[in-house]
Amino acid sequence: MKVFVLLALWVTLFSQGDSNTLHSCRSRCGYGTDSDYPCQCNSHCERFKDCCSDYAALCKKGSMSCTGRCGEGYNSQNKCHCNTKCGQHNNCCSDYKDVCDSDGGSGGVTVTDAEIKSLSEVLYTLDTNRASASELIIDPQALVHSSESSSQDDLSSRPLFRFLDESSLFSKPTYAALVAVLEQYQRMTGQNEDFTPQELAEQDIFVRETMSNTELGRELFSFLLTKGVYASEEEFIHDLTMMWFGLYSRNNNKMDSSGFEHIFAGEIKGGKVSGFHNWIQFYRLEKRGLLNYYSHSFNGPWTTYPDVLGMQFKWDGYFKQVGSAIIGCSPEFDFALYSLCYITRPGKQCRLSLGGKELILQTYTWDNSFYGDGKKFIGSAFPSSPRN
Repeated sequence: MKVFVLLALWVTLFSQGDSNTLHSCRSRCGYGTDSDYPCQCNSHCERFKDCCSDYAALCKKGSMSCTGRCGEGYNSQNKCHCNTKCGQHNNCCSDYKDVCDSDGGSGGVTVTDAEIKSLSEVLYTLDTNRASASELIIDPQALVHSSESSSQDDLSSRPLFRFLDESSLFSKPTYAALVAVLEQYQRMTGQNEDFTPQELAEQDIFVRETMSNTELGRELFSFLLTKGVYASEEEFIHDLTMMWFGLYSRNNNKMDSSGFEHIFAGEIKGGKVSGFHNWIQFYRLEKRGLLNYYSHSFNGPWTTYPDVLGMQFKWDGYFKQVGSAIIGCSPEFDFALYSLCYITRPGKQCRLSLGGKELILQTYTWDNSFYGDGKKFIGSAFPSSPRN
């Protein structure tokens, strides 16, 4: 019955409009150019004159923001500070609590960065369904500077995916469940998404297969249960189903989008690709001749899967300037990391550790409509470019 209750809760309280976060550098300083946002927050934006209005205040040296400075040592040259002692000295930057405070917004429950990194290492170890080097071979080809990522030039003559052992990977329950859900969506915003009872059941199956039927998912639930975020597994599953699959409006007041569609399936809005941060969807579309890989603007430090890649491509004629994704991971690993980060660091940087190497996921809340008791849907989430 829960999937039918889901329909009753999919109500838009506000019409679509540009969220203030889209026009701000808050929690975005130094990130690679992302065409999903109307302004940018890296060193190249000054050259291309597309910086957000608060870029200088938040991102430049000597700024009054804690973005990228959490936990730094005391420096008398700084106008304000971002470490645990700034409170007692009354010299914290104004955004210290929002950017650095360990309370990530999960109902007042404290989850520290160290705990998130420790858990992500455990999840990384438990990702036994990830692709092996013999099951997946990619061919990244052209590497472009981030300032060149907006150039719609096909610099790679071959597909990104050279080989994938579908018989080995796609036969696994979580992969099969993901593929079934990816088939449900129409990519254009401004058109209602209407799900049949079978499709709603497939969404529920995906959440349960990834979170209840894998050791990785059970580990995430156990952590959140211990921290008091959820009181039961059913509450955990229901909340994930709502935050990921609950519909809201990105365009024309239509119930046309969800966190899952935006991040995993990808969308077309304003004549360009929006979201799209899943490697399996990329592979499926490229195989069908619907996606043309152009280049990549960053590659993670990992030499085995999962790895992270920032890709430029065209999806049936629509361009994506940087579509970053965790490559070669299982669906449950992708889903667990994004869920962990959104639950504990909604609208903020989320610092993870995979095999001893840092991965930063950026999450965004959807602020125009809600579910349950004022809870926010997932707006977006993606891996950020590794910092040099």
